[in-house]
Amino acid sequence: MRRPLALLLLPLLPLAGCAAPLQTSSQAAVTAQPGAQDAALLTFLDTAFDAQTALSPESQTYLGLKTNNDRLDDYTPAAAKRALELSEKQLAEMHARFKPDQLSESGRVSYRLFEHQVERAREAYRFRKLRFPVSTNGSPAGDIPVLLINNHKVDSVADAEAYIARLRDAERVMREVTATMRDQAASGIIPNKVNFAPARADARKVVTGAPFDSGPDSTLMADFRKKVAALDAPAATKQKLLADAAAALTGPFKRGYDLLFVALDEIEPKSKGNFGAWNLPDGAAYYNDRLKDETTTNLTAEQIHEIGLQQVAAIRQEMEAIKKQVGFAGTLEQFFEQIRTDPKFKYPNTDAGRDQYLKDARGVIASVMAIAPRYFHVLPKAPLEVRAVEKWREGTAPTAFYNPPSADGSRPGIYYVNLVDMNQTQKVQVDAIAAHEGAPGHHFQIARQMELTGLPKFRKFGGYGAYMEGWGLYSERLADEMGIYKDPYARFGMLSLQVWRAIRLVLDTGIHAKRWDRDKAIAYFKNNSSVSDTDIAREVDRYFNWPGQATSYMVGMLKIKELRQKAERELGPRLDIRDFHEAVLSQGALPLDVLEEEVNRYIAAKKG
Repeated sequence: MRRPLALLLLPLLPLAGCAAPLQTSSQAAVTAQPGAQDAALLTFLDTAFDAQTALSPESQTYLGLKTNNDRLDDYTPAAAKRALELSEKQLAEMHARFKPDQLSESGRVSYRLFEHQVERAREAYRFRKLRFPVSTNGSPAGDIPVLLINNHKVDSVADAEAYIARLRDAERVMREVTATMRDQAASGIIPNKVNFAPARADARKVVTGAPFDSGPDSTLMADFRKKVAALDAPAATKQKLLADAAAALTGPFKRGYDLLFVALDEIEPKSKGNFGAWNLPDGAAYYNDRLKDETTTNLTAEQIHEIGLQQVAAIRQEMEAIKKQVGFAGTLEQFFEQIRTDPKFKYPNTDAGRDQYLKDARGVIASVMAIAPRYFHVLPKAPLEVRAVEKWREGTAPTAFYNPPSADGSRPGIYYVNLVDMNQTQKVQVDAIAAHEGAPGHHFQIARQMELTGLPKFRKFGGYGAYMEGWGLYSERLADEMGIYKDPYARFGMLSLQVWRAIRLVLDTGIHAKRWDRDKAIAYFKNNSSVSDTDIAREVDRYFNWPGQATSYMVGMLKIKELRQKAERELGPRLDIRDFHEAVLSQGALPLDVLEEEVNRYIAAKKG
């Protein structure tokens, strides 16, 4: 999956940058010709994005900017209120200044998407207290180190001092986060039991090692030491920076993490089990809102559940064919168990085994890149790296995810894979996971989107779950067409990931609308896939904590598949797969109904 970075939550949480003042609504509406209107709208929307970005120092850093890089975000309810109020003001301003019928088609799409973004943020704001800031899906205790290690560049002494300031600011963040946790608990909004141990364990790892104890450098101290060592600065200056960082870590940074540990210990006894959104105040409406947001459709939970059951059944038939092809005589469930347990499908649970996994994943991506011009007119310029998830966040990190490149090109796209236990990592899935998270999956869509010209920033740096994850899932099948899977087992690995996403439709709706418990969800998952027990448990816990998100993959993929079949049917031999992919990717992420309009225009243009 793709890590939920602030930048990619734009449709829900308006983001970061250096603000320029918005023009007031009292100014006269633009009355120029459509070309000038489009240019004016682009300027307006980019100014609006910058104003939102100014509210989030962390998002500025994700974008590759160094403004406000001595501060972390404001995590108070007041900050969310300010962001929404600014969005509403910007929407009213856009309505006053621009008329859709005076814009080009591309301009009208941007106008509609900005409306959609603010309307969705407004609707979601009602449920803001129902989202847990600390869960198995992550927390500021992990997000702050990720920001500092992966995104905070240290090119000068001032940058290093800003890094130290952010270490100190962690105490303020944890105070705000724990206040939210206590406020939720007082209202009867308690995290599920599965959250506490992993969140606590990962946070403990961050504050383990020097200067917290006598062991080797902690993760953050090691990162800071490496960055300072590379500076062109006097030795005395470097020593002072290291001493200041150590003092910040053992002082305010550690105090902040201690605040989190106290809050977790205080709230955990109040948790009565593991429940779906239905158990929350206004939970049914909250879940419907999440489904609407994640799928960009009006599909109901019941409809999505049924689609999931149908897709599981269909993919099982494809798996049966693979089982027969390799000569396995038992049931499909027994074949799942063989894939899950046979040592020949495992990497050694050693550093060498982890290195081999990374080498194999890089090989898959290299193979895709070599033949990609036969399937795509335009490839992303940003490089793509494969990395293992850092040790200190293995407990709460997902199985795999994509980290976008920086806007300035200084940071590559990164496909992360969680290699916490190689006994639970399956060789048969390596190719398809690399195709989904890397190439031709998220990197070909997200990095490409960030490189598009003529689009407003909120479209370049934002996204929609069904489109983005739908493209990732479509890419797994596309990799099969590209000849990436070299044997039946690799293709079975792809199918195991496809059925995984179909299972998500069943489990997400089962948990949040049909009141399935954790044991039932795990049992259904295991009966219909070869996924390891560790991954199954991690995934099910993720669904409990992130209502609706798991439905985006298959819903999005089915729409892209439907649109491709329509293009094949209507264009016949005139279809060039590169043209179809360009129609899907050239406007960046879109709600599924808008994507359908774009593909229909492409088909009509080709038909003449």
